[in-house]
Amino acid sequence: MSVSQPHSLEIKSPIVWTIAGSDSGGGAGIQADLATINDLQCFGCSTITTVTAQNSVAVTLVEAVSEPILLAQLNTLASDLAPAAIKIGLIANQQQLMLIAHWLKKFRSQSEHNQLIPIILDPVMVASSGDSLNLHAKKQLDFSPFKGLISLITPNAKELLTLTDTNCLPFQHQSTTKTKSLNSKDRFYRAASQLVKQLHCHVLAKGGDAVWQQTQANDLFICRKVHGVSDAHQYQAYWLNSERVNTSHNHGTGCTLSTAIACFLAHNYVLHDAVVMAKAYVLKGLVCSQSFGKGAGPVAKTAWPDEIHYYPEITAVRGAEINHVDKTLQESAAGGEFNYGLINTAQGYLDCRYPALHKGIGVYPVVDDVTMLQSLLEANCTTVQLRIKNKAFNQVSNDAQQTKLVKDISRAIALGKQYNAQVFINDHWQLAIQLGAFGVHLGQEDLELADLNAISAAGLALGLSSHSVFEMLLAQQLNPSYIALGHIFPTTTKVMPSKPQGLAKLARYSALLNNVCPTVAIGGIDASVISDIKATGVDSVAVVRAITEAENPAKAYSLLEQQWHLAVAQQSQQPHVKPHKPSVKQQQCEPVS
Repeated sequence: MSVSQPHSLEIKSPIVWTIAGSDSGGGAGIQADLATINDLQCFGCSTITTVTAQNSVAVTLVEAVSEPILLAQLNTLASDLAPAAIKIGLIANQQQLMLIAHWLKKFRSQSEHNQLIPIILDPVMVASSGDSLNLHAKKQLDFSPFKGLISLITPNAKELLTLTDTNCLPFQHQSTTKTKSLNSKDRFYRAASQLVKQLHCHVLAKGGDAVWQQTQANDLFICRKVHGVSDAHQYQAYWLNSERVNTSHNHGTGCTLSTAIACFLAHNYVLHDAVVMAKAYVLKGLVCSQSFGKGAGPVAKTAWPDEIHYYPEITAVRGAEINHVDKTLQESAAGGEFNYGLINTAQGYLDCRYPALHKGIGVYPVVDDVTMLQSLLEANCTTVQLRIKNKAFNQVSNDAQQTKLVKDISRAIALGKQYNAQVFINDHWQLAIQLGAFGVHLGQEDLELADLNAISAAGLALGLSSHSVFEMLLAQQLNPSYIALGHIFPTTTKVMPSKPQGLAKLARYSALLNNVCPTVAIGGIDASVISDIKATGVDSVAVVRAITEAENPAKAYSLLEQQWHLAVAQQSQQPHVKPHKPSVKQQQCEPVS
């Protein structure tokens, strides 16, 4: 089996359901959902709520299916084809919405497994052509029955306004009758925050139709508690910033985005990952879209998003952006429901520069003992990390402990200079600066406390940990000297909130950072998996227990290094050259003949 294509490592296609309306024009609805599901290596099942007569320029008729057939579809699927994720799109009327909500509540109560299945709601109200999909509705649908049942809702700006309109105005198909608008970042944020509270779910508020964003298409992601995500990224709000693609061929963007999120969740990516991956998928789809009729063409289906320039820049919502949040939300923040502190994005560090590695890493030992570190340098190790896991230097109260910490780090730095090696100091960035280290390694949580400007000014190299696509993007925005990807396999060296990433994900991460930033795989790695690790395309490999628990650490390192070089040689005999991909700015949306 070749690993040059990361998707080939997936063993079984997960099942994704779509509960939505049929688009006879093929660009949105069930048709777009199933195309996206297939494109992202999932198996699609559908429950049709509505049959529409539409093409690329108009919707001429909308007809809801009966409640018995809607219910029969759901029950029949559940009895045989259990979903890994569910996407909900167009719902024709309030009766259908109540039926689906009641069914989901019963479905979730049947087992603990069902309670964990992610459900993504795209609150479709108007087709891309501008025609309403609720022709007989006198008032907008009430989505409150979904409160606590759905995982994420993905409204665009107009839908967000309608969903959070506190005046409960009768629904008007012409948005021009609205006297209100979400015409600023502050109003957009406040409405999205209100929706989090209304439905007790995560919110991805899309900015593609927000004209105030001008040349940008920035989405707002507000999350609550997310399983498998670092504490630093819980209860947070992020802007996901992308360039606006200059194309009119945007039919089915909302359907494609929400379905892609469901697919990535079905592939066991955490919610933060699924959101940024889906945004990259849609952006590339817009760049490559084309017309098949007289009106707007559909978003192209372009396979797994493996080019990092399509991914959004992530910026955290800062205190200055939420000064006008209403009292209820302020109280929630004060009570710990939302964390508005300094977040580890590139904000404030855009001018920071960290030196490139002087030499390739290869096998990268991580040790907690300076004597062992010296033995590894004597065995010709060129890059090593000293990881002494105790309190930060300024928190160590015992004078003897503080003295020993300074002595160990100072000796490790001196040994690095003596052997012309790249010695990284884990966590203790103040001492690393003070004592003139080559580099410092920081985890995602440590980033919040570190002064990256000071590290950059001191000329230290910077290594960063990541445990997901989202964290990898945050790290990459800081332009570090390398990014560690992990944990790949189960490890006992530290308690991790995330699950082991595995080889398939490692291959995808490596592809994303190829020729962008040096990569290091870490977590549960020993001699038995060295060849498999290198086959994913990662640049280097960090090892902990395979060396620290060895009878002879220096000899264990030498053997691992030999294995690594052999794996590198074997991979070089099977070259795989990725074609150059131009940036979004460089690409043109030209029709394909």
